[in-house]
Formats: sequence, C-alpha cells, structure tokens
Amino acid sequence: MRGEGSAPTARGTGPHPPRYPGAPAEQPSLDNWQEPPHNRWTFAHLGEIVPSATVSRRAPHPAGPTSRLDLLTAAIPDLESRLERSYTDAFLVLRGGELVAEYYRDGFAPHDRHLVMSVSKSLCAIVFGSFVDEGSVDPSQPITRYIPELAGSVYDGPTVQQLLDMVIAVDYSEDYVDPASEVQTHDRSAGWRTRRDDDPADDYAFLVSLRGDGTTGRFQYCSAHTDVLAWIVERVSGRRYAELLSERLWAKLDADRDATITVDTSGFGFANGGVSCTARDLARVGRLMLDGGLAAGGRVVSQEWVDATLAGGDPAAMDDHFPGDFPNGSYTRQWWCMGNDRSNVSAIGIHGQNLWLDPQTDSVVVKLSTWPEPDTEEWHRVQSRLLLDVCEALDG
Repeated sequence: MRGEGSAPTARGTGPHPPRYPGAPAEQPSLDNWQEPPHNRWTFAHLGEIVPSATVSRRAPHPAGPTSRLDLLTAAIPDLESRLERSYTDAFLVLRGGELVAEYYRDGFAPHDRHLVMSVSKSLCAIVFGSFVDEGSVDPSQPITRYIPELAGSVYDGPTVQQLLDMVIAVDYSEDYVDPASEVQTHDRSAGWRTRRDDDPADDYAFLVSLRGDGTTGRFQYCSAHTDVLAWIVERVSGRRYAELLSERLWAKLDADRDATITVDTSGFGFANGGVSCTARDLARVGRLMLDGGLAAGGRVVSQEWVDATLAGGDPAAMDDHFPGDFPNGSYTRQWWCMGNDRSNVSAIGIHGQNLWLDPQTDSVVVKLSTWPEPDTEEWHRVQSRLLLDVCEALDG
C-alpha cells in the first residue's frame, strides 16, 4: 500500500507528479506550509521545505582524530601524511570482511555522514539495475518509452543503455566553477544554489529543457543523465526515488546509519550527487559489488548486472575523458572502470570522493575528501596513486 508520503507517478500527468497525494495545484512553500491542507503533509516532511539538521542518536565524537593504519604503514610509511595532504576526511580499507585500516580527520568520526557527490550516481545504478533484473525496465528501449514528457529534448531517441553509459551528446557543460554552465543551472533547479528568476522550477523541468544534436556513441559526462534514470524508476514504480534508494539498497546493507539525499521543491531526490552517508556504510556498498550483488539483507542486484559493470565499457568511446593515468579506462552503468591489470573499478565524486574496488585482493577502499578544487587532473592523479599504493600494500 502506498503511504501518505509517497507520490504517484502515473504516465501522462505532466513533467512530474503532485508533491503528495491529493495535493492542490498550488504546491507547499515557505509561505503556506503551516496552513491546511498542506500541513497534513508538510508536518511529516518538513526537511523538504525548510533546511533541517540531523539530531544524532549518537554522542558527539570527542576531540582528536581517529586513526587505525598500522597494517598499512609498514608498506606505506607516509600514508597518514598523504591522507592529510589530500584533504581526507574519512579513509577506510575493507578486505573481505576484515577492517584493515581506518582514518578520520580531527573533528570527523565513524558515525558522521559525508556528502559523496557523484558516488551517488553509482548508487543509483545499483537501484536501477534491480528494476532491469525484474523486467520493469528494458535498457534497449528508448528513454521516451518511460518518460514521454522528454519528447523533443535531447533524450528523444537515445536508449536507456546509452543513458546509463553516458554516450549521448548533450548541450551541458559540467564546469562546476562556471556560473553560466548547465551544471550550475542544474544545481539551482535542484535547490543546491540560489535560484534565478529564469531557472526551471525544479529538476524535472530542467531535464525536459535539455537539448543536443542527437548523436550517440561518444562518452560525455553529464550529471543530468543520472536524474533521468531516477525519474524512470519513479515512473515505473509509482514511488519516489528516495524511497526506492532506501527499499532497494540501503535497507539491505545492515547500515550503521540512515543515509540522506537532498531533494528539490517537488521532493525529487538529487540522484546524481545528493547522497550523504558514513564511510563504513559506503564500504558496505562496495562489498555488495564484490559479492556479486549480495548484501547482509539479501540480494540487491543480479550477478549478471554486477559482472557487466565490473567488466567495463568501451575504452574507444572515452576520447581522453578518463580521470588520471588509465589509458584503457572506460565508463559503464555509472561506474568508472580503470582497465588496468588489477581490474579496479570506482565510484568517483568531485572534491575527492571515492569508492574503490580491488577484485585482486577482494578489497574495498573508501576515501572521502574536501579538495579545495572540485575536479582537476592533478588531484585525480594524487588520489589514484594513493589508492593503487594501498592495493599493492594489500598484495603483501
């Protein structure tokens, strides 16, 4: 049964569904959320209207860093200083079921959530894969089969698989520091920046507005594609993406803490970059990938979906877009595949977020950071070299 907090997403209802079942045409706002009929809904969903802070059930972490690096420092004597120099907030190594190493900067703790930026894309892909597994979504079908509102946009023609692999040419600049870029407009529509008068009303409206030349086959990184994936699973399920992320992934991890996801004014979760979670819980996601889609709470996604992800995509499609020193690297199903001898695969987010898989040692490495720049070749090289050194240390 659909709960009161769920929004129906039947076909043909416009760019996005009402904010909540039975909502009037006028949406809840800062000016009316305390008034009937909106207060029946907003009093239970205030975080989607008014910025809210978490009041943790755990005691604050005492002052001072938490560090457990002894098993790695013999092979990497300068590991802690390298973590500090690369603005690391949390670092964790899980080999099989064993916690090999863990580090937290001063003021950050194992139970603290951290924004994972575009690692969120890879989480969305896992959820999406579960819908493919059950037959609710066919990746070979056109995107507009599921979201007819996208007719006339850049998404009119390409397939769902091309969306997953980001091989759609789109007029979308991913320049995070350019106020004129589409990614900043996207942020404003999703509530991440102050809106301008001419911005789309919400993320759904932004996605409908995107244009391009219609060509496919060459990789172009575009955060908007992930939000379309989230819209598809909302449409086929009649549920909100945040609920699906919980039901299909987080609730099966035996996670220590709830994750969070930012939402726009319509309640749509920012699937491409809005998730925050602990390093330990993120490591559980890496573990389920190395375990073929299985988590503590049961199967999350099929072995076939995981195998196809870890096998990588087409390096020829990349056009030198791959971060770091990986000439055979590729991108598929919202994951970066290094194409190196170790077959490393990673979920990557700007400012230094990384969920790194090392199948050779059955290990997961999590590094959550706050680089001073969002996305530079130099920072990616620093990060990749550190992660590779950790994997080589685990070989010993």
